[in-house]
Amino acid sequence: AQLVESGGGLVQPGGSLRLSCAASGFAFSRYAMSWHRQAPGKERELVAAISSAGGNTNYADSVKGRFTISRDNAKNTVYLQMNNLKPEDTAVYYCNKNPPNRAYWGQGTQVTVSS
Repeated sequence: AQLVESGGGLVQPGGSLRLSCAASGFAFSRYAMSWHRQAPGKERELVAAISSAGGNTNYADSVKGRFTISRDNAKNTVYLQMNNLKPEDTAVYYCNKNPPNRAYWGQGTQVTVSS
């Protein structure tokens, strides 16, 4: 089983990015999924989660109204649309099942918000 994140990069404050997480090796559509992030010197934190069918989502207070999690079960992919990015959003972003499974942490994708 594998999760591969992509879509990160360098963006100016106020900009947008869309992260993708491609899943393989397990029955993706049966599992709730989540996005997490870890900034330098800080613990990894939950950013957003989505139910298996996509009907229910929840977000960390710090990203509500700016980030949107979604999924395409036909493509075994979960997305994180990030708008109005702030410097404090700078981190490595990871996807995982929800609740997270330690065996599924991947390499993550770096998001840097800076002018």
